[in-house]
Parts: sequence; structure tokens; C-alpha cells
Amino acid sequence: MEQQRAVTEQQRTRESFQSLARSELPRLLALARRLTRDDAEDLVQEALLRGYRSYRHLQDDQAGGGWLRAILLNAHRDRMRKHARSFEEVPVADPDDFSLFRTIADEDPLPYSDTLHLDFLRAFGKDDIREVLMRLPMLYRAPLVLRYMDGFATKEIARMLDTPLGTILARLHRGRKRFEAEMWAYAEETGLLIWEADK
Repeated sequence: MEQQRAVTEQQRTRESFQSLARSELPRLLALARRLTRDDAEDLVQEALLRGYRSYRHLQDDQAGGGWLRAILLNAHRDRMRKHARSFEEVPVADPDDFSLFRTIADEDPLPYSDTLHLDFLRAFGKDDIREVLMRLPMLYRAPLVLRYMDGFATKEIARMLDTPLGTILARLHRGRKRFEAEMWAYAEETGLLIWEADK
């Protein structure tokens, strides 16, 4: 009787986890694709495997989605550590040295535009934005994705990344500046800046 109860409980747990995984799969894949270039599916699979192993410890079923995303972030961070041997602050020139707004105004890449800054941003498609994002170190990419693409509050991000709030705030600031600089560099490298002149 005890053994049958254990089997029934295990089956209920499996079904409950499968239901959670199915409902969260699109969000997990979207987050993984924004964090990594080519192995998003592998990362999601690893996160789901880790989640299943520790599912019995989840106390609030309503928190299941955030819990799985945190597992995915931890799995990705573990992979980055394994490849880089360390997850240290990336030295960057003073982020206040670059201003995309000022650079666009000074360089005037779209001379016939009345809405220069908006036209510059409109030149970027989804794939362009993703490529710029992939150029950022994970240290900055993860907080930016979680804040500006997934809408998490900075306190939640700090908790998910197991990082002090002040550090997350600094990484968001530096990450935004770094993202702007990479947007400009990408636009120059790929010819997005000369699209107006070609018309």
C-alpha cells in the first residue's frame, strides 16, 4: 500500500511538472535565445532536467515560471563559468564617455532625416538587435534581457542572478552604455548607416 502511494505521488509530481514545463516552454526558449547564440534548446533542456530533479522542493506552484527561469539563468551562468573559468567584471572604458544620442547628432549618418534618432533606431531589425545583444558580455546581457525584454524589477533580477542590488544597477547602467556603443559599431560595420544615401 505504501509503495502504491509513493508511485501515485511520483506520477502526480511528473504530471504536474510536465504541465508547468509545457506552459513555460515558450518563455524559457525566448529567454534562452536572448542569452545564447546557438544552444538555446540545449540550455532549456538542461534547465528542465534540473527543475524536474528538484521540483518536489517547489513550495508555491504559482512561482513555478519564475523558478524555472531562475534555474535556466543558473544553468547558463554555470556554462559561462565553465567556458571562461571565471565570471569577472569586464573592464570597459568609462561608460559615460559614449552617448549614442550625441554620436548620432554629431555624425549625422542620415542627412536628409527630420527624425534622425528615430530613423537610426528604425534601421535595426530584430536580427540586428539580437546580434548587438550577443556582442555584449553575459555579465551585462543577462540583466538587460531580464529588465528590458522580460520586464523584471531590479530587485527580482538581483535575486535571480544572486547578485547584490547595487551591482545589478551598475551593470544595467554600463550594459545600456555598452549596448549603445555596440549599436553604433554594428551599424557602421554592416552598412546600416548608409541606407538613406542609397535611396
